[in-house]
Amino acid sequence: MGFLSGLFGKKAPPPRELNHPNQLQTGDMVTLDDSFALPPQLRGQQLRVEAVNTYEFERKQLTEWVLKGHGSDTLYLSLDEDDDTALVFSLKINRAQVEQVFDLDAFSDIFEQDIQAQLAVQSPVPEALSQWLGKQYHQINFAQFGYFHREDYRNLRPPQDEGHTMGEPFEHYLLLDEEEQFALEVEVYEDGDTDVLLSLYRPLSDIREYWPSNS
Repeated sequence: MGFLSGLFGKKAPPPRELNHPNQLQTGDMVTLDDSFALPPQLRGQQLRVEAVNTYEFERKQLTEWVLKGHGSDTLYLSLDEDDDTALVFSLKINRAQVEQVFDLDAFSDIFEQDIQAQLAVQSPVPEALSQWLGKQYHQINFAQFGYFHREDYRNLRPPQDEGHTMGEPFEHYLLLDEEEQFALEVEVYEDGDTDVLLSLYRPLSDIREYWPSNS
């Protein structure tokens, strides 16, 4: 009977390997380091992957993981793979917070092609954002065109046909601080919607544990 059950029985699939952020799928969870170097929205948090999105640019694709924990903030994770791979955590801020943190006249320079914007962070900094901010930012990218897809296209080419399947067209603006540990990112969409994100670069070791989804 043992031979027959082994012959006709179904073997359980091997557990899915999950030990790197680029393997994360919707429903997976991560536990982050409890270091005080991390903002409270990240420090020691257990975060669930709510969705996986794709940014499509002319020469590259970028995967974005949408993360949610016990707090009210939605967080975003991507990977910077230019040199050593780093985690990029991002937090979206609203217009009122932009006005608190930056001078709006200087902020508008981001969208002027002939000006390389230089932004200083205003004091006092809102406590909830203090560990998301550098002191001074300089512009790196101006109006980089791309498409935003609410789909996971890792190892795939996003659809190229006209219509909604092409994703949402947008322009991307990027500023970095002097140490390149913090970034300010602005995404401007065709309908005028504008997203402003504060980003910070962290080592892969900040993810202490991975928890694959049971589904």
